[in-house]
Amino acid sequence: MEPDSPTVPKRTLTQILFILFLRIVAMTCFWFGLQYWAMLVGYTLDGRGRFDLLSLPWQVAAPSLAVLFPVASLGLWLAVSWGPVLYALAAIIQFLMYNLWADIFGANVFVLLFHAVVALLYLLFRIAFWLEDRRRAEQVTPR
Repeated sequence: MEPDSPTVPKRTLTQILFILFLRIVAMTCFWFGLQYWAMLVGYTLDGRGRFDLLSLPWQVAAPSLAVLFPVASLGLWLAVSWGPVLYALAAIIQFLMYNLWADIFGANVFVLLFHAVVALLYLLFRIAFWLEDRRRAEQVTPR
C-alpha cells in the first residue's frame, strides 16, 4: 500500500526566511503598483498624474510599471522563478528613471535605496543557498 501523501523534505531556515523575504517584497511591489494605478487614473496628486496629462516619458514608464509591479508581486508571493525576474525588470526601469533620467522623472532616493537593499539581500540569500548545497554535497560524497 502506498502512503497517502508523498514525503516532502523539510525546509531549511534559510528557505523559510527567503520565502518570507519574497513575500515582504511582494507586498511592497503591490503597493508600488497601486501607487502607479492611482496616479494614472487621477486618484492621487490631485488628478495631475492622470495618464492624459502626463508627458510622453511618463506615459511610457508609468503604465509599464503599473502592470509590471502587480504581476511581479504575484510571482514573488508564489515564490515562482519568474517573480524575481519581473521584479528585477521593474527595479531596473525605476533605477533608470530616477537615476539616469532624473532630469525627466525627478530623483527618488528612497526607491533607489529600497531596490539596492532588496538586491543585496537577494544576493546574500543566493550565496546562502549555494553554501547549503555545497555543504550537503560534501556530506553525501564519500572521500
